[in-house]
Amino acid sequence: MCPGPDTDFGEPPLPLFAVGAAPVQAGGSRLPSYIRDHRKRLRDRFMQGGAAALPDYELLELVLFRAMPRQDVKPLARALLDRFGDFNGVLSAPAPRLEEVPGLGPAVLVELKLVEAAAHRLARSWVMQRPVISGWDALIDYCRAAMAHRETEQFRILFLDRKNVLIADEEQARGTVDHVPVYPREVVKRALELNASALILVHNHPSGDPTPSQADIAVTGQVRDACGVLALTLHDHIIVGRADVLSFRAEGYL
Repeated sequence: MCPGPDTDFGEPPLPLFAVGAAPVQAGGSRLPSYIRDHRKRLRDRFMQGGAAALPDYELLELVLFRAMPRQDVKPLARALLDRFGDFNGVLSAPAPRLEEVPGLGPAVLVELKLVEAAAHRLARSWVMQRPVISGWDALIDYCRAAMAHRETEQFRILFLDRKNVLIADEEQARGTVDHVPVYPREVVKRALELNASALILVHNHPSGDPTPSQADIAVTGQVRDACGVLALTLHDHIIVGRADVLSFRAEGYL
C-alpha cells in the first residue's frame, strides 16, 4: 500500500521553521533541492516581512509544510484556494468540506483548524474584559474573524456590564444558509443570569450581503422591547457579511 500524505512514518514532523533540515519524501528519499530551496525562501521571506510579504497561496503553503513535511504542498494549496477562494476561506471551511479535497488527510485538517482556532482566540483576547465602545474596531474585527466565512447562519450575543466591558460572548443558535432561530425571552434570560446590563446582537449572512431582512429587523425590535422591560440596554445588532458589516444603530434601525 502506498503511503499517503499523512502516513505516520514513526518520526515527528519537522518544525515549521527548522533550519538545515533535509525533508524526505515517502519511501525515505530526500525532497528535491528545488522544493527544499523553495521552502527555505518562503520561511525567510515570512520571518523578514511577516504575512504581508506573502500572497495567500504561499502563506497556505507555510501552514501545510508542517503537516506534509515529505511532499510538495503546492498542488494541495492551489486546490484548497480554488475551492474556498482565499486563505481565510480555507481556514474557516467546515471540516467535512475540507475532507472532500483530494490529498487532504487528518494531519492537514488538524493543522488548518489549529491555525483557525489560534486566530479566533487571539482576536477574542483583544476584546474580552475590555470596554467595547473604546475598542469598537477590535470588536468588529473579532466578529468578522469568527463569522464572516461561515456557510450557515450563527447568532451570537455579546454581554456587557455597567461599564460596557465585554463579560461574555456566547453562541445562542445556529441555523441554515439563510435563517437562524432567535428567541427574545431566552436572550434576556441569559443576560440576567450573567448579571449583564447591556448586549450586542451579532449574526452573519452566508450570502455575503449584510443588508438586514425584514425578519432581522423584526427580531431586533422584539429583543429591544424585551430588554426594555428589564432595564437592559440593546446597544446594537451587527450583521457580518463576507466583506463588510452592518450596524443597526449606525444605519438607523435602532
